[in-house]
Amino acid sequence: MSLDRFSAQAAAYARYRIDYPPELYAWLLPQVPNRLRAWDCATGNGQVAVVLAESFRDVEATDLSANQLSEATERPNIHYQVATAEHTPFPDDYFDLITVGQAVHWFDQAAYHAEVRRVAGPGTVLAEWGYGLGQTGDAELDALILHFHNETVGPYWDANRWHVLDEYARLQFPFARVRTARFAVRRQWSAAWYLGYLRTWSAVVNYGQQHDGADAVLLVAEELTRLWGADEREVVFPVFARAGVV
Repeated sequence: MSLDRFSAQAAAYARYRIDYPPELYAWLLPQVPNRLRAWDCATGNGQVAVVLAESFRDVEATDLSANQLSEATERPNIHYQVATAEHTPFPDDYFDLITVGQAVHWFDQAAYHAEVRRVAGPGTVLAEWGYGLGQTGDAELDALILHFHNETVGPYWDANRWHVLDEYARLQFPFARVRTARFAVRRQWSAAWYLGYLRTWSAVVNYGQQHDGADAVLLVAEELTRLWGADEREVVFPVFARAGVV
């Protein structure tokens, strides 16, 4: 069963987390012949659901965190509700597209796949994607960020996190006509914004919960700010995606 790891930082998550590039949707949507109903599973603050709402008559968007959903952008054809990936209130044979952005590694895979098969209609496409650690292109700065990720807060990541680093290679995807793709998300960020992004990491939240509310980001903030400089830098996040017919 999925566990709620992101309610505590819901507002920061909505503010600092990346969204996904138009190229991803340009790759995905032509694979979906019918566009009546889409389900965005683990929608978080609804960033994917809002894009899907432009192409589908109805979008169901679920998350196990009510706090995350409270930050979501409303649209007339999006219905947000609390539900897990493994158990939903939807009818059988209901959706034309199911999407999961940066979340499938948290699911009970067997139960999630069973639920996907139950609610999928004929020819339904399932698409899953995630993104890795952002790179600045500065060797010293990237090494500092990697050390913070792997060593400083490394022990505080849930084991599932490592599925993201190997791009879901160990998570089965037992569906038909599988396609894969890679994209890049580019952002111009200040040091302060990047530190805000670091505070959305579940490992940073876990660190604080185990150390009387201490902020792990302060352990790296001074050095990161020095190396970053006063100007904004480009941060590039690698996005990996896969899609198949259920």
